[in-house]
Amino acid sequence: MTRTLLPMAIVCLLAYGPPILADNWPAWRGPTGQGICEETDLPLSWSATEQVRWKLPLPGPGNSTPIVWKGKLFLTQATAGGAMRWTWCVDSKSGKVLWKKSVAYSGSEPTHATNPFCSASPVTDGERVIVSHGSAGLFCYDLTGEELWRRNLGEFRHIWGNANTPVISGGSCYINCGPGIRTQLLCLDKKTGKESWKVPIPGGHEGNGGRENWTGSWSTPLVLDDRLLVSYPGRLVAFAADTGKELWSCAGLGKLVYTSPLAREGVAVSMSGFMGPPLAVRLGGRGEVAESRRLWRQERAQQRIGSGVIHKGHIYILNDPGVLECIQLKTGESLWKNRLAAKSWSSVVLSGNRLYTADDGGSCFVVEASPSFKVLARNELGERIRASIAVSNGALFIRSYQHLWCIAKK
Repeated sequence: MTRTLLPMAIVCLLAYGPPILADNWPAWRGPTGQGICEETDLPLSWSATEQVRWKLPLPGPGNSTPIVWKGKLFLTQATAGGAMRWTWCVDSKSGKVLWKKSVAYSGSEPTHATNPFCSASPVTDGERVIVSHGSAGLFCYDLTGEELWRRNLGEFRHIWGNANTPVISGGSCYINCGPGIRTQLLCLDKKTGKESWKVPIPGGHEGNGGRENWTGSWSTPLVLDDRLLVSYPGRLVAFAADTGKELWSCAGLGKLVYTSPLAREGVAVSMSGFMGPPLAVRLGGRGEVAESRRLWRQERAQQRIGSGVIHKGHIYILNDPGVLECIQLKTGESLWKNRLAAKSWSSVVLSGNRLYTADDGGSCFVVEASPSFKVLARNELGERIRASIAVSNGALFIRSYQHLWCIAKK
C-alpha cells in the first residue's frame, strides 16, 4: 500500500509551461511536508508598504504557520494568556475573516515566553481542518467552521511548551504528542477522531530540575510512502503508517529535537536541537541501522529549531543564530555558512532555485539554492517573525507577531 501526504489531484499543479502556480498549501511545510513549493512565479522583493496585497491585525503573538486551501487560509491564535485558543479562517484573496472558532482552557499548562500557546499549525485535506490546542484538545472542523469532532489528548506539560502539529495522510491523522513525561505517537481516524493505534515513547521529562532533564521532541512526523518518520531524543525512527510498528531506527541524535525529518534522494536527515548532533541515513533496512546505513553524523552543530530543505544533493537550513548553511547531503560537509541577520526559528521554503525564509527581526530573505552563497533579496517587514512562510497561487503568507501579511506581485 502506498500513501502520499495528499492525493495527486490535490497538488493542483498546472502542467503546461511557466509560470507554475498551485492553489494549496495544506500543511505548515507544504504539500510534501518538506518545504518544497512547486510554484515558480513568486515575489522577489517587497517591504511593509510594497507588494502588500493585504495585512490583517492579529490580537497577539504566535509561532504557528498559516495553511491555505482553495482561497481559504487557516491559522491558530491564542488570547487571554492561552485561556482562549482560536482557529481562524480568512479569505486568502482579501484578508477578510470568514469565521473564528474558540476553545476555552482553564487548566495550568506550562510554556516559555518565546513559545506562545497555539504554536502548532493547522492541517487540511480539503474537506476538514484539524488543529491541536495542546492540553485543550485536538479539534476537527469542516471548511465552514462546523465542528466535526474533538478529542482530549490529556495534558501537555513541558517547561518550553508544545507545538505538536498534526499530519493528515490517507484516512489518518498522525500527531506526535509531546514533549513531556507522557509522550506518544498517535494515529486517529481523520473522519471520526477515533484512535487507530498509539505508540508510547519512553524516557520523556517535563524539563524542570536542570539541564540534565532537558529532553523532548517537538518534531512533526513526515509521511513517506507507507512509512512515518519521526525524530525523537536519541534516534530517528521509521514506523509503519498503517499499524505503528517500528520498522527501523538510527541512533545518534541528541536529547532535544525541534526540526522535522527530511527525506529525498534516498536519504533521510534528522537534526538535533541545542547544538546536538545531526545525522543522515540511507532509507530502508530493519532494526537499528546506525552501523549499516548511517552516512554521517556530526558531534556538534549550531542550535536548530526551524527545518531545512533538500535540493540537488544539498541540505539548506537556517540555524537559530540566523546563520544559513549549505551541507552536502551524502557527506555532511558544510560548504558554506553565512549570517543573514537576527536569530531565526523560521523553516526554509524552496521555490525553484530560490530559498525563502525569515528571521526574528522581521527580515525576509530570498537566497539562491546553490553551492555558492548568494542573497537575491532582503525584504523588511519590521515585525518579529517566528512562523514559516506559506505559499499559494503566487502569494506569500507571512505571520508576524502583529499581522498576517499577504505579499503578492501587483
